[in-house]
Amino acid sequence: MPAPAIVTLALSAPSDPADPINAIYRQHHGWLLRWLRGKLQSADQAADLAHDTFVRLLTSTHQPALREPRAYLTTVAQRLVIDHYRRLSLEQVWLDTLAHVPELTAMSPEERLDILQTLHRIDAMLDGLPAPVRSAFLLSHLEGLSHADIAARLAVSERTVQRYLVQAIERCIMLIA
Repeated sequence: MPAPAIVTLALSAPSDPADPINAIYRQHHGWLLRWLRGKLQSADQAADLAHDTFVRLLTSTHQPALREPRAYLTTVAQRLVIDHYRRLSLEQVWLDTLAHVPELTAMSPEERLDILQTLHRIDAMLDGLPAPVRSAFLLSHLEGLSHADIAARLAVSERTVQRYLVQAIERCIMLIA
């Protein structure tokens, strides 16, 4: 991962008073790190997410003039914390599932990693979907429910369920391509 090293160097380079991101980093990094430590159980994880927050700021396509940098940093960091806990939850479900797999059919560490990475990609794909679309997709593909059963559960028409499923599959295809 050479990019984070470059970012770290850029942030630790001699400060240019005209560089607003450098100023925001110097003024708010310590505060953000303390805020994240309060949200996470790990100081190392807090440091990683603080770093990722500033990477997001540096790599954003439009760098807004921040009147309230702490509010902006908090919003970005909170989203990263949510993503972090979502990944942990997904990994825990996967580990729980593996615990119930008979030893003879147990997978190799490489197979487990491949499946876990695939689950993370699917989670990222579904994350951008509206909740009913995501629910319809999961009910169809994980629980194997029919369109009629999904429609009843979501209190929508079967035609709406079909539109939801098409929307979910289109998003998955867009993100894969």
